[in-house]
Amino acid sequence: MKFVVGSQNPVKAAAVETALDRYQPTIRSVAVDSGVSEQPSTVEETISGAKTRAKRAFAAEKGDYGVGLEGGVARFDGELYLIMWAAITDGERIGCGSGPSLRLPEVVSAHLEAGRELGPVVDDLLGTDDIARAGGAAGAFTDGLIDREEALAGAVACAFGPFVTNEYDR
Repeated sequence: MKFVVGSQNPVKAAAVETALDRYQPTIRSVAVDSGVSEQPSTVEETISGAKTRAKRAFAAEKGDYGVGLEGGVARFDGELYLIMWAAITDGERIGCGSGPSLRLPEVVSAHLEAGRELGPVVDDLLGTDDIARAGGAAGAFTDGLIDREEALAGAVACAFGPFVTNEYDR
């Protein structure tokens, strides 16, 4: 199966490969616009970005599926959380799934509320360079218990469910 991932970020392509390994996927990455802000700030905006990436990836290059992955932040119970969503389309149907969510430290939340983007904020705070292409904020704020690839892979697995089980057709 060929999966076209709507991002040039190697962590996102690796997440698709990790999640769908049993299907022996062929992965291609294409640059597409998410159609949302650089730092999505609601669940709805994050899902919209994932869906748009999936649709545009599918349209950009021939494949069996287009995959969109989007990280964002959202407020739950008064605190800001990192969230991750995936969308997968075969051109007719679209499946969506989320990865884990992670409460962000107050110092990070303050920067995000001031309009900054998560990756650069974490890079500045931790002295890293482009953490979004490595373990991500998930890895940084869990001491590596889960990293960005694993978190995104969970979202991909959930989004692919409707394509690999009959339970959604009942």
